[in-house]
Amino acid sequence: MRINGINHVAVLTSDLDRFVAFYREVFDLPLIFEEEAPGFRHAILRAGETSWLHPAEVKGNPHGAALPDMFKRGHLDHLALTAASPEAFAQLRTQLVERGASDGKVEDLGAFHALWFRDPDGMRGEVSLIVDSRLGLFHAPVPLLP
Repeated sequence: MRINGINHVAVLTSDLDRFVAFYREVFDLPLIFEEEAPGFRHAILRAGETSWLHPAEVKGNPHGAALPDMFKRGHLDHLALTAASPEAFAQLRTQLVERGASDGKVEDLGAFHALWFRDPDGMRGEVSLIVDSRLGLFHAPVPLLP
């Protein structure tokens, strides 16, 4: 394999401060860079050893808020983050439900479990817990936790 992961995901946001606060408070992502440049503001949040979220706020850009319907959201449909452990997955589930960002439903997809959430801009996000490191069995979503 020539790659070993996702380097970064660049996401437009209508409110950089709100975006950064959400991903720092819920997912405990460290902020490693923030800049105000002519015409836009952006930041980098570490999401793993070699992966980052790169949100950018461009005033007046119509793409700062996400569209709600799956596969009709544009070029980037959703963001999936891998939980570090079952305990981390449970903690993230609790935090997302408490913030009103998720209904807490967990789906079993075979090789991993999925928890869906909406970030402050309305972008659909997913927290994945890998339960089969071979990623050998995938199937249609089956409700796991209500």
